[in-house]
Amino acid sequence: MSWVRSVLREVIGLFVDDGSYAAAILVWLLLAIFVLPRRAPGAHWTGPVLFAGLAVILIESALRFSRRR
Repeated sequence: MSWVRSVLREVIGLFVDDGSYAAAILVWLLLAIFVLPRRAPGAHWTGPVLFAGLAVILIESALRFSRRR
């Protein structure tokens, strides 16, 4: 049974390398879905705000990864 767990861990590792990065993206997408339509000044701002948030998450993750190496 341990080999099944090992295989599943490897398959998940193919798609999720950094768990905090994936969690941050999911949290940002949930905020974008539920909060941005109510808080954004207009519908044309939701796309750029979504992109900016994802870019900030990517930059933060890359900087954190570069400090580890």
